[in-house]
Amino acid sequence: MAVKIRMKRIGRTNSPFYRINAIDGRSARDGRIIEELGSYDPHAADDKKVRFNADRVQYWLSVGAQPSDTVRSFLKKAGFFKKPVAAKLEPTA
Repeated sequence: MAVKIRMKRIGRTNSPFYRINAIDGRSARDGRIIEELGSYDPHAADDKKVRFNADRVQYWLSVGAQPSDTVRSFLKKAGFFKKPVAAKLEPTA
C-alpha cells in the first residue's frame, strides 16, 4: 500500500478548507483516510494558514509516505526537509 500525505477539500462553495491526511494513494481525493495530520485554511492569517501534528507527519515520512507537491511545499516551509550541512574539510599539511 502506497501511503500519500495529501489534502482533502472540505468547506462550502467559494470558501475552501483543506485537511492534510495520510491516505492510501489509490483512494479518491475525498475518499477514506488513514489518519488526519493537520489542516490548511487559505483564508486565514499567514501564521495560521497551515497547522499540522509534526510528530505524526514525521512518523509517516519515516515509514515512506510520499507528500503531494503542495504538502511538500508546506513541509519545506516548516523545516522538515532541511539540507544537511556539508562538513568543512580542513587542509592538512
